[in-house]
Amino acid sequence: MTRVNSRDLDRDVAGCAASHQRLLASLDGLTDEQAGRHSLLPNWTVGHVLSHLARNADGFVRMLEGAERGEVRSQYEHGAAGRTADIDAGSGRGADELVIDVRMSIWRLEQTWASLTETGWHGRGRTFSGELATTAIPSRRWRETEIHSVDLGLGYRFADLPADFVRIELNQMTALLASRKPMGLTDPAPAALALTPNDRLAWLFGRLDVDGLAPAGIYG
Repeated sequence: MTRVNSRDLDRDVAGCAASHQRLLASLDGLTDEQAGRHSLLPNWTVGHVLSHLARNADGFVRMLEGAERGEVRSQYEHGAAGRTADIDAGSGRGADELVIDVRMSIWRLEQTWASLTETGWHGRGRTFSGELATTAIPSRRWRETEIHSVDLGLGYRFADLPADFVRIELNQMTALLASRKPMGLTDPAPAALALTPNDRLAWLFGRLDVDGLAPAGIYG
């Protein structure tokens, strides 16, 4: 049975909920023209990013509902191909429909968190990278919301990320980077350490190119 750290879980749920509300506020007045613009992600429009955020939330709900029944369910029922097809299918919708979809998916996820019993919080789900404890889902969703809010290209920047989110993610991403290096070479390069925490996190997520510093190679 997965051990539940209630304080960390409370922090992650609250942090993610705050990020959800900031995201929704930033989408007030979104136009069809903005929804069809290129985002900061290659080959994705703003509509693609919003469609992904909605389907990502629904996928987490799917995992949590399965855990509540003692099942280990995959986040995306039809795998990577189905995930891509769903995002593409929803990306061309008008701004109002996209924003409603994001809002409703957020409500469904937060309502699921609120109603989940101890059984569900001690469960597991399955992502593309393997099984995941349900207690890790709020943290994962917080990450998705913050990073993709930047990817939208609507004015939110890595410099705007909440300090507590940056601190938590830097610890996790730095440890992940170290785990992929040979023994004795686990510290980030001096050029990376010279960056501000927010810029270092952007580099770790593959969102910032730095002269003289190779990509972190964790995310594209």
